[in-house]
Amino acid sequence: MVKRQFPNPVELAKLMKFKAPELNGKKRRLDSALTIYDLKAIAKRRTPKAAYDYTDGSAEGEISLSRARQAFEDIEFHPSILRDASNVSTTTQILGGTSAMPFGIAPTGFTRLMQTEGEIAGAGAAAAAGIPFTLSTLGTTSIEDVKAANPNGRNWFQLYVMREREISYGLVERAAAAGYDTLMFTVDTPIAGARLRDTRNGFSIPPQLTLGTIANAIPRPWWWFDFLTTPPLEFASLSSTGGRTVGELLNSAMDPSINYEDLKVIRAMWPGKIVIKGVQNLEDSKRLADLGVDGILLSNHGGRQLDRAPIPFHLLPEVAREVGNDVEVMVDTGIMNGADVVASMALGARFTLIGRAYLYGLMAGGREGVDRTIEILSSQIVRTMKLLEVTSIEELEPKHVTQLQRLAPRAVAPSAAAAVPAKRAAPRTAAATKATPATKKATPAKATIASTTRTGSAKAAPKKPAAKKPAAK
Repeated sequence: MVKRQFPNPVELAKLMKFKAPELNGKKRRLDSALTIYDLKAIAKRRTPKAAYDYTDGSAEGEISLSRARQAFEDIEFHPSILRDASNVSTTTQILGGTSAMPFGIAPTGFTRLMQTEGEIAGAGAAAAAGIPFTLSTLGTTSIEDVKAANPNGRNWFQLYVMREREISYGLVERAAAAGYDTLMFTVDTPIAGARLRDTRNGFSIPPQLTLGTIANAIPRPWWWFDFLTTPPLEFASLSSTGGRTVGELLNSAMDPSINYEDLKVIRAMWPGKIVIKGVQNLEDSKRLADLGVDGILLSNHGGRQLDRAPIPFHLLPEVAREVGNDVEVMVDTGIMNGADVVASMALGARFTLIGRAYLYGLMAGGREGVDRTIEILSSQIVRTMKLLEVTSIEELEPKHVTQLQRLAPRAVAPSAAAAVPAKRAAPRTAAATKATPATKKATPAKATIASTTRTGSAKAAPKKPAAKKPAAK
C-alpha cells in the first residue's frame, strides 16, 4: 500500500521554479535547433521560396544529393571499450596549417541571397571557430572584404576558369595579394546543371518581382526589408549579371574546353596550396597526384551538376588508400551531422567541407546561425569520438566504420545473359567481370537493400602524407 502525505510547501516551492523566458527571439529560435535539419526547417520558414530552393535544391531529380546523404546514414560505427576518452582533441592539420575542427566552410555562390550578411557572416564565424572559410568565384562579397572579416584566419578561394581567361587570372592574382593560402580549382562545371527548382521558380539574378514572389514575401517581411535596405545583390567578382538565371549565367561564363593546360597555367600563377575540386573517380585522382597538386576534393558539387553522379563518400576509401600518401584527400556533399565528418576521417579523409549545412544556419539567423551550425557539428563530432572512445582525429581508423551497401551493381542472371544476341553478350560479360569484387557481395535482385559491408576492412592511407611530388610546371 502506497503511503501518501500532504505536499510539503517548502518542497513544492522548489519543484515549481519556472525557467526565465528568453526574450531574444533569434536566440530562442537558434537555441531550439538541436540538429542541422532543425536549422533547415527554420531556414525554410524564414526565407522566400526562390532563395530557399536555390540553396536546398540540386540538379534534375536531385538523386545525387539524396544518395550522398543516404550514404552517410548507411554506416555502422564500431566503438572500442574501456579506453579513457575524458579529453578529446578535434584539431587537425590540413594543407600546411591548423584547423580546430576537421571541417571547413565550402564555397557557395550568391550567399547574400540567402541572408544579407552573406560571406561576412561565414568568414567571421569561421574565424571565431578556428576553421577555414572558402570564398566562391560567384560570391557576393569581394576577396578583400572577406579577408578583412577574417584577417588572421585561413581563407581559401574557389576558382572557376571562365571563357574570358583574363577574368580568372585576375581573381587568382587578387586572392594571392590578399593573403589567401589555398586555391580550389573547380573542374566539374563545364556547363550548368539543370537546376529545375530555379527554373520553375523563375529565379534570376538579381531576383525579379512577380505576383508569386510578392505573395510568398508577405509572411517573410524581414528578408525583404534586408533585401531592399542593403547594397544590391551581385556577384562581387563579376562585372555584370544581366538579370539572367544562374544556369544562363554559368553557361555564358564557363568554358567546357578547360583542360590540364589550364591547370598548368593556374598552378604556375598561384604561390600557395592548390586543391582540385570536383574529382569523381580514382583514375583522375591518380593523375592529379602524379602532377603534384596538394589536395583533391572528392565532390559532385552538392548534386547540383550531374545527377546520378558518383557518391563522394563511397569513393573515399579507395582513393585515400591509393593516393593518400601523395595528396591530401578531402570530401564534401551531403554532410549534415558531425558523425558524417567522423566517418569520413576514419575512412581516410584529411578534411571535410560543409555547404548547405552552413547556409541553413545563415538563413536561420545570420552570423549567429552560422555559429550555431558550427556549434552543433562540433558537439556531434566530440560526442561521437567519445562514444567511439578515441581521443584524437589521428586515432580514427577504417576499423571504426563500416559502409553498409544499399546500391550494388546488379548481377546479370545466366538466363538473361543467354537471351542477349551474341554481338552484345561479349561486352556485357566483360563488364560483369570488371564488376566482380562488388557483385560478389550482393545477392541478385534484392542486393540493393542488402546490409553487407563495403569497406569495413579496407586500410586507408596513413594520416601523415609522404613527401610531395614536385608540382607540375
